[in-house]
Amino acid sequence: MMELPRDVRQIIETLENAGYEAYAVGGCVRDMVLKRVPQDWDITTSARPEQVKALFRRTIDTGIEHGTVTVMKNHVGYEVTTYRIDGEYEDSRHPKNVEFTDNLVLDLERRDFTINAMAFHPVRGVVDAFSGMQDIEGRIIRCVGDAGARFDEDALRMLRAVRFSGQLGFAIEDKTLQAMKERAKDLQKISAERIRTELVKLLVSKDAAQIRVAYQSGMTGVFFPEFDKMMELEQKNPHHIYTVGEHTIRSIEAMNYFFGKYSNHFDSGLVSAESEILAGKLVEGLTAKQHSILCVAMLFHDIGKPDAMTIDEAGTGHFHGHQKISGQIADRVLKRLTFDNETIALVKRLVLWHDYRFSESPGAMRRAVSKIGKDLMPLLFLVQMSDALAQNPVTIGEKLQRICSAAGLWQDVLQSKAALELKDLQISGKDLIDAGILQGPEVGKVLKMALEYVLEEPGRNKKELLLEWIGKNFL
Repeated sequence: MMELPRDVRQIIETLENAGYEAYAVGGCVRDMVLKRVPQDWDITTSARPEQVKALFRRTIDTGIEHGTVTVMKNHVGYEVTTYRIDGEYEDSRHPKNVEFTDNLVLDLERRDFTINAMAFHPVRGVVDAFSGMQDIEGRIIRCVGDAGARFDEDALRMLRAVRFSGQLGFAIEDKTLQAMKERAKDLQKISAERIRTELVKLLVSKDAAQIRVAYQSGMTGVFFPEFDKMMELEQKNPHHIYTVGEHTIRSIEAMNYFFGKYSNHFDSGLVSAESEILAGKLVEGLTAKQHSILCVAMLFHDIGKPDAMTIDEAGTGHFHGHQKISGQIADRVLKRLTFDNETIALVKRLVLWHDYRFSESPGAMRRAVSKIGKDLMPLLFLVQMSDALAQNPVTIGEKLQRICSAAGLWQDVLQSKAALELKDLQISGKDLIDAGILQGPEVGKVLKMALEYVLEEPGRNKKELLLEWIGKNFL
């Protein structure tokens, strides 16, 4: 039994009591059929925008030229859009004009995929003129009507097809896929912002490996050619049995597994019990934004390998310095795709350190944490485990064991309350100046050396001892 939220029912009832038709429509109906919780609720109606505005106390003109008014209820916005027929599209995104209609089926006909072209009424039930229910049962992504025409209207729909495939675990229907291959180049007409949004949604989906379809259909070659270079590069290295691209995809799948999102083809048997427990602790409390940043980091962690690769006399591939090159490419591509500065900075740090091999002594761990940053450590261990799980299965167990041991040592260091950053020192620059020991720019340099001194032996982090040590060594 499908149930609409109270506010949605009230909006529909208000419109109907005024003599108009109204239905919940699109993705929310699809999600109700799939027993998923809809992220938002859209309503379609025969009422014109000005008629909608007259019926509700608080409205926002979010897209009134295309028939959309947002109705505010209890601090939540609900998009209410007039039944419409889209005119000719001139830029693979926007119709030049829209024509309002009183026919619900004509409105549903303009939508992208059959699974999104259903409407629902609390009394009359589901309106399914294009067999969306049948495609949900068959687990198929299929365009409404002619696939080529739908993609000509909005080229982003091609990437949306891949994203829905990843989120829902559905296959893309043959004619829809063929139309995608024929029109992949049209993605160059789409803004980087819109592409970024779909890409991130795909990366955090339970079947992020569907990015292969974006590659095979030619889409990544348009907006992310660096990815194509990875897909085509054999690593020729005993640690790896996959191309760089396949390794990258599998590492993203592993990351999503740690967040509870995975498809049937992910081999969870590769995950040791110890690493499963560690990952559970590390992801606890992480946000959806951090999840997406981690998946983006996996996408870029080896992207510099095609440029860094050398082959020795034995025919073995090596990738010295690929971490730094990967960070540089990540910076360039993420800026091109208009990612925010926080994401770019964090991804670059994770990419730079993803291959770091931790030593097994407490002192070495303290120095590593100080160098890498306390804030990065939980994320870095998740990155390293995801990376390991996408390598040669013969080596996975040993690598996971090493990472778990390092994480245990990291936990010990944290619990010891040892100084790891300048702010943890028992002295400050002001202390040095007040004591008349140092002045000017030398203060910062000496504090950094004091931190190195304390990292060797945490018991040295006492104000008197540090002032005495500085006095002996720097005066």
